[in-house]
Amino acid sequence: MAQIQRRLSVVVDVGGVKVGGTHPITVQSMTNTDTADVTSTVNQAIALAQAGSELVRVTVNTEEAARALPKVVDTLRMFGCKVPVVGDFHYNGHILLKKYPECARALAKYRINPGNVNIGRHTDDNYRTMVEAAVEYAKPVRIGVNWGSLDAVLLTRMMDENARMEHPLRAEDVMKRAIVVSAIESARLAESYGLPHNRIILSAKVSNVQDLVDVYRMLAAECDYPLHVGLTEAGMGAKGIVATTAALSILLQDGIGDTIRASLTPAPNGDRTEEVLVSQQILQSMGIRSFTPQVTACPGCGRTTSTFFQELAEQIQSYLKHQMPIWKDGYPGVEEMKVAVMGCIVNGPGESKHANIGISLPGTAEEPKAPVFVDGHLVKTLRGDTIVQDFIGMLNEYVERTYPKQETGAAV
Repeated sequence: MAQIQRRLSVVVDVGGVKVGGTHPITVQSMTNTDTADVTSTVNQAIALAQAGSELVRVTVNTEEAARALPKVVDTLRMFGCKVPVVGDFHYNGHILLKKYPECARALAKYRINPGNVNIGRHTDDNYRTMVEAAVEYAKPVRIGVNWGSLDAVLLTRMMDENARMEHPLRAEDVMKRAIVVSAIESARLAESYGLPHNRIILSAKVSNVQDLVDVYRMLAAECDYPLHVGLTEAGMGAKGIVATTAALSILLQDGIGDTIRASLTPAPNGDRTEEVLVSQQILQSMGIRSFTPQVTACPGCGRTTSTFFQELAEQIQSYLKHQMPIWKDGYPGVEEMKVAVMGCIVNGPGESKHANIGISLPGTAEEPKAPVFVDGHLVKTLRGDTIVQDFIGMLNEYVERTYPKQETGAAV
């Protein structure tokens, strides 16, 4: 694994999941169901947890949602799903946390946006009420600043101060600085209300890659709170995935980030778990954490006019995905396995040798045989119509032989 020097932060316990310090970078996600719809919310939370989300956030925006929340958590536990549930509060969080103490108790963490409460205005009573609920129920808080809802009073003050300077900064630079100041000042205010230093996580989200990098570098340099990192409103499809990957990769390489989320816009009726898989793949591609065996496959060219290698690569990737819920607890270390499915002789044997187990399929006009390499050595050559089944059999044998089986009874 890569030896990236992590920024040192305090450690925050979120429902048993340790965030910060030297603990693994946590993957989190958020439901998009109506939280008051217990069945839908539970089903999606379970799907996210099974995909690998280690924290699941839900919207708590109405009294109906606040009333439903304890049942959501209880139902998750009844199904054996232990994922910590985080409550996302805006505008009326002070009312809901005070009026529905069972909701406040059931949540593992509260997410508060200081720009969407009355912080900085005549009084800080609403913000203080939310923080005091966290103190009373011993819950951590993520103070999440977002440039789409930045504290207008703070921003106006900083813009006015900048205008009076002999050499004023650009407006966008003042805004980025205001985001950082808002996060840190809000955290210090929370501590003045009794919230312990080690129960605070900060985030400072924007939707532009370079701005996000600038903001988090400033934030990381000025505090030791754990940082939740993500590109807000990343977008749909390739745009959202690429932008999120670009932003997070830069920051993670700098050692910045203790918990991450890919805030992707799903297609209508799309799979919400995509955001979990993208976050995992970013961490795994960078060599920071491993979640599932990786398949190396060539892109194809004129030498690979047959689609067989593409079909095999897809089948192997799908097979690994479906096996991981079975393998991950019983075969520790299997998530580190590298598999190669190559399409011709040019790079096929070489890539296969670099993988734990790899197959090099014949390209156009090549001899119809498929050598299989295990830990760098040619062990067998497959031929005929059963190559797929034969290779999967060898893959299973490799897992059984290489990763000693352990009996576990772990819940989701």
